[in-house]
Amino acid sequence: MTSHPRDAPQFYLTAPSPCPYLPGQQERKVFTHLVGRRARDLNEILTQGGFRRSQTIAYRPACETCRACISVRVVVGDFAASDSQRRVLKRNRDLVGQAQANRPASEQYALFRRYLDARHGDGGMVDMTVLDYAMMVEDSHVETHLVVYRRRGPDTAINGRGTGAPVAVCLTDVLSDGLSMVYSFYDPAEAERSLGTFMILDHIERARSLGLPYLYLGYWVEGSRKMQYKAKFTPQERLMPNGWARVGET
Repeated sequence: MTSHPRDAPQFYLTAPSPCPYLPGQQERKVFTHLVGRRARDLNEILTQGGFRRSQTIAYRPACETCRACISVRVVVGDFAASDSQRRVLKRNRDLVGQAQANRPASEQYALFRRYLDARHGDGGMVDMTVLDYAMMVEDSHVETHLVVYRRRGPDTAINGRGTGAPVAVCLTDVLSDGLSMVYSFYDPAEAERSLGTFMILDHIERARSLGLPYLYLGYWVEGSRKMQYKAKFTPQERLMPNGWARVGET
């Protein structure tokens, strides 16, 4: 009888459910648990293989009739912001992001709640309670942190911290070859800021400052309006059947 180490990952397959990105499609996911002493190494390997993390679960699409979900990562060293992206950076010069421990706070949940109600009212996360949010943030066995964006204050130049309520938040994993934006949300009343784009641009610079070659953005889905913004950050690599392929040379 074949034996397996107790910490060897076991993979499972979800039942089919409606696809949140492409109408008329059914999605399935393969997933495993990220727990124990090998969680960090396993998260590294799986992220590089196209998986995403949610709390202590790593998952990737395993749909029977569709391969539209493609993992993408920005090539940090060769990235140069476009004219429109530079305008986004200019509009948000009054914000500063601070990396901090992955500890939930009531002001984060208040922002998270407003974001879901305004942007994803029919999504699967809309019923998340404050306890669910706390679990999303702190239930992790890998290296992760929050980047919390606030308005600059009179002491920001001295202490690097902003003031007031958070305007945007990103839960970010730290990998040996990059940063991975696990989940981000922002104030829906600040739509003119393009905060989603701003956080990606800021994370590209964070990865660059750390000497990390990639920023992992999750899945790009051709034909899905929700995911088209990810194609604007080039050059990037997309995970194809034969490995990561570079696209969008600048």
